Amino acid sequence: MDFDFTDDQEQLRDAVNKWVSKGYDFERRKSITAAGGFSREAYAELAALGLTGLYVPEDDGGMGMGPVEGMVVMEELGRGIVLEPITQALIAGALLANYASAEVKAKWLPGIASGEALVVLAQQERGARYDFTQCKATAIKKDGQWTLNATKSMVTAGAHADAFMVPAMANGKLAMFVVAKNAAGLSTQDYLTQDGACAAELHLKNCPATLMTADGLPALAHAMDIGIAASCAEAVGVMDKALAVTVEYMNTRKQFKVAVSSFQALRHRVADMKMQLELARSMSYYASLKLNSPPAERSRAMARAKYQLGQSMRFVGQQSVQLHGGIGMTDEYIVSHYFKKLTQLEMTFGDSIYQLGQVSDKMQETAGVFA
Repeated sequence: MDFDFTDDQEQLRDAVNKWVSKGYDFERRKSITAAGGFSREAYAELAALGLTGLYVPEDDGGMGMGPVEGMVVMEELGRGIVLEPITQALIAGALLANYASAEVKAKWLPGIASGEALVVLAQQERGARYDFTQCKATAIKKDGQWTLNATKSMVTAGAHADAFMVPAMANGKLAMFVVAKNAAGLSTQDYLTQDGACAAELHLKNCPATLMTADGLPALAHAMDIGIAASCAEAVGVMDKALAVTVEYMNTRKQFKVAVSSFQALRHRVADMKMQLELARSMSYYASLKLNSPPAERSRAMARAKYQLGQSMRFVGQQSVQLHGGIGMTDEYIVSHYFKKLTQLEMTFGDSIYQLGQVSDKMQETAGVFA
């Protein structure tokens, strides 16, 4: 199998890498966190690179690219621990392109592609424990207008979003809706997450909404799988950079008049970090390559990948901090922010324990010596 990237993919990687290196340094990131965890200016810069329209069809103003390009982009954004939610742009572009009506596409896709419209997924409910099929939100249609009643938690950039994609029960079946931020009955309570980004509680009370698709479960499952693949790729970028910073520190930090990188026990720990990183990278490739597979096969692959990435993220993050010693715990030093980001990503779109359960459940038909 050929794992080489095309010239176009390498050029895309290079463009994002240059922007992260020159336009999104640690100081800018800290200032964005201090200002609320999201920057419209930075998001517009990412849109100018075409990243917000990566999964939007060309006919709708996007780039019409696929999962491998998405993986390349998210890896590079991970290296800069970029706060702006490109994962949500990927989800919104793919979902609206594949499941929405022509009218809904025309209203939102060009804005998503240009970066003028930030549309985010609002699926998490308290008590659901990552099970996206558990939905207490309700939708009622009266006089040709849908209205929603719902409370959604941990909505990415909720206070800054221009619209929300909301799953709700309609006539006993899960459906997907689009709710504009200026809709009557909509309110948000925003807060910072541990990695310095922002999220919000979304409250909808008799809130007008537009139906995206009446068959919402396949669309929502697809959205979650896109989110998992993007999170895996982003985590690889974060771990790659965390390892590089750790090695650099060990080569300069001295004890007993020699660099700590010369200590054999510490070198073994760095080798273990590298092994976990490469295992995570291979599973991220696996997830991206399976993203266009049939739904059942795709969901199995995402659960496997996210479980392994969760294990690798925890190991690499913890070792990075420990090998730095006390400075690794300080907010002024960047490695602590890599650790926070990895911790956040491990819990996004289903943590390791949840994904292990998904892997186990999906093996029932083939488990055992008589399979």
